[in-house]
Amino acid sequence: MASHQDELVFLPLGGLGEIGMNAALYGFGPERDRQWILVDCGMGFGGEENLPGIDVVYPDLRFIEEERHNLLGIFITHAHEDHIGALVEMWPRLQAPVYATKFAIGLLETRRLSEPNAPKVDLNEIVPGQRLKLGPFDIEYVPVAHSIPESNALAIRTPHGLVVHTGDWKLDSTPYLGSLTSEEAFRALGDEGVLALVCDSTNVVREGTSPSEADVSKNLAQLIKDSPHRVAVTTFASNVARIRSVAEAARECGREVIVVGRAMDRVVEVAKECGYLEDLPEFRSADNFGYIPRDKVVAILTGSQGEPRAALARIAQDEHPDIALSAGDRVIFSSRAIPGNEKAVGSIINSLIEQGIDVITDRTEMVHVSGHPRRGELAQMYQWTRPRIAIPAHGEPLHLSEHAKFARQQGVQEVVRAKNGTLVRLSPGPAEIVDTIPAGRLYRDGNIVIGAAERALPERRKLAFAGIVTVAIAIDDRGELVGDPVIDAMGLPDKNRQGRDMTDIIADTVADLLDGLPKAKRRDPEAVENAVHRAVRAAVNQEWGKKPACHVLVIEA
Repeated sequence: MASHQDELVFLPLGGLGEIGMNAALYGFGPERDRQWILVDCGMGFGGEENLPGIDVVYPDLRFIEEERHNLLGIFITHAHEDHIGALVEMWPRLQAPVYATKFAIGLLETRRLSEPNAPKVDLNEIVPGQRLKLGPFDIEYVPVAHSIPESNALAIRTPHGLVVHTGDWKLDSTPYLGSLTSEEAFRALGDEGVLALVCDSTNVVREGTSPSEADVSKNLAQLIKDSPHRVAVTTFASNVARIRSVAEAARECGREVIVVGRAMDRVVEVAKECGYLEDLPEFRSADNFGYIPRDKVVAILTGSQGEPRAALARIAQDEHPDIALSAGDRVIFSSRAIPGNEKAVGSIINSLIEQGIDVITDRTEMVHVSGHPRRGELAQMYQWTRPRIAIPAHGEPLHLSEHAKFARQQGVQEVVRAKNGTLVRLSPGPAEIVDTIPAGRLYRDGNIVIGAAERALPERRKLAFAGIVTVAIAIDDRGELVGDPVIDAMGLPDKNRQGRDMTDIIADTVADLLDGLPKAKRRDPEAVENAVHRAVRAAVNQEWGKKPACHVLVIEA
């Protein structure tokens, strides 16, 4: 039973304001002593111009780290990287039991085993349809159709009401592999009474309903059959239905399947263990590619998002050790570029086309469908569940805003436009934002995770914009120079507009500055460093119009 002090709250720490990095908290209890569950723990992708050297982004979970003694469990809706990708890194900070389906656990374990010194995570298998009670929460896994096996919505029952957290879903009566989104199941939840629907917003700007995965499978089979030479298909490694449909098409055409890329290898291994790739010929490894006749091979590749180290990018640059394509071969992009990746994907496509390779994308052929609901599907979900409160989730600000308008059009009484860090009280009383909690991003920089406030990224951006000048000066205890200053410049133009060498300009600036300093001041290393720093930046700015970073090292000889 709930006391009059108990509240049911929703606190997103990632995924509301971006596509990716999903992490959402639900709390129950009095304000200062709530118990919590965390739904998903995903990563985002770097590669942005303002994040040089950053490939992976994690949600900042400091709030729940401090409250981890009240964290009852972590519930994974499905195995996409934007829902599980941060878990191995973040779990030691949380150390709560993790609940996931067999397929998600398999991918988490293969990821953990591939990372040096990764922690042993407390993983607990959940069967779709199963209910689990933890403290004031009763959590039910409700299967949904999506672009990865064993995707689930969560029905979260509490003493203050039922919340439906949809995760990623769509309506697809012929999903080719995996679950259906059951009208009967969601209508039953609606009949039970849904306090709040926290729902996927990714495709809310698109009218109608999504095409079926079966349509893609049929078209891929025809494109593979019609190709006179090699075929390479690139898709999300996690899309097991797509992998299976390509493999079945290859079998019908008498072609062998080559799997290329570590992420693809991991998913195929887990999919086989879970029975999703049964009754197919054995896949071949990349080193067999050159031994198979040109019209008898289909390669399934990583790299659909333009990742520079993935298989397709290396093939496009003719740098892959095992795979090479020739004019007349066909590459099918069975995917859509995630926002922010368009430039990288376009570069690979252009490189392939320049080599005479036939490139097919979803702009011209039905080779990909989204795993997220369009407006027609969202309308169905609202009709089935009939929530009192709607909270748009999983989307950029445009998607969340449009979803909020859409929910009002569906007759929802209360719509809350939340974002990362907003604490939403769902009950008792009307739904409203009652607090703002620290939330943000952490960055995977090589093997280290750094905070957004650290100096590394702004300094790196500055270096990328204007380069760096290093000056080393040796001065004895009388204030006399010992030898000539050593100057190195990186990232600067070689010459100014008049053709004068930029390093000579810097050297003359340093010499003039030192000649003008009294010996007493030259004996003060800090004063020399500051003076040279200012003079060099000013001189380069005058010649170039930009101020580089400048490091001055004064050695007392």
